[in-house]
Amino acid sequence: MFMMLKSFARGAMQRITIEHPEIGCVFKSKDGQRQVMELYDRMLGQWPVEHEMLEIPTRHGNTFVIASGDPGADQLVLLHGAGSNSLMWIDDIQAYSKYYRVYAVDLIGEAGKSAANRPSWQGPAYEEWLTDIYDGLKMDKATIIGISQGGWTSLKFATARPERVDRLVLICPGGIIYDNMPFILYAFTLKTMGVWGTRRLVKMLFGDQPVEKSVLEAMTLTIKNFKHRLEIPPLYANEELAALSMPTLYIGGTKDALRNSAKIADRLRRLVPNLTVDLVHGGGHAMNNTPCTILPFLLTGKHRDLRN
Repeated sequence: MFMMLKSFARGAMQRITIEHPEIGCVFKSKDGQRQVMELYDRMLGQWPVEHEMLEIPTRHGNTFVIASGDPGADQLVLLHGAGSNSLMWIDDIQAYSKYYRVYAVDLIGEAGKSAANRPSWQGPAYEEWLTDIYDGLKMDKATIIGISQGGWTSLKFATARPERVDRLVLICPGGIIYDNMPFILYAFTLKTMGVWGTRRLVKMLFGDQPVEKSVLEAMTLTIKNFKHRLEIPPLYANEELAALSMPTLYIGGTKDALRNSAKIADRLRRLVPNLTVDLVHGGGHAMNNTPCTILPFLLTGKHRDLRN
């Protein structure tokens, strides 16, 4: 069901050729795609644990996956946000792979190595896509961590297939409340202001949290060259959220400029039966250092904050 592309450890990377997705509507130019993919390949060389690169065929296009950790351990799926790729987990993967077989999945239609296909937000496409990934990896059940659009995608699968999700972690997810349209319009304005505007946007996304120089540069390059989807994913109905029977952790930043974390928490508390909430003071839409909160929830079911 899947093709193994290469396995290597940090410091022992070998140069390989991966077929990048067709441009379609995803990147603004071939040169922009080349720059983003070259950055991806360089940073993969710094992946801090031994890993494999997998390509999984699905009904909605081939999907690139970075697999880390003991193949015999419990399974964990990581889903990144919009305009990003699985490199966003590079600082977290060492913590997660101590306990799990971790699959960092590039969402289709985003700034990674998966197919450029962008199915409709409506209908079953994203549930089908994640079902095919589960089946391709021979997973009956797994834990899922999703951030932003990855959180929306996690919910699409978990509300339809709750029996296949052990635990669910939602970081600043879409689909719970409406997005802050004034911020979205301001973000588009900043993107027209060159490097200064893009860097300003990135810093706003992190709230009061510090942004490492390498992260700032990578996000600036991607935002410059990537075409974001203009459609906003729909909200989930009350009955869909009430179907989340698995233990669920919601993490939101109190300075999330895109989504009001307190309103997300209020709606989830009303509907999700087995919910834990962590609102990070000063946290933005992009979140730092989340394993210290997530791992205690995943491993013990008891929410303890290990940031201090």
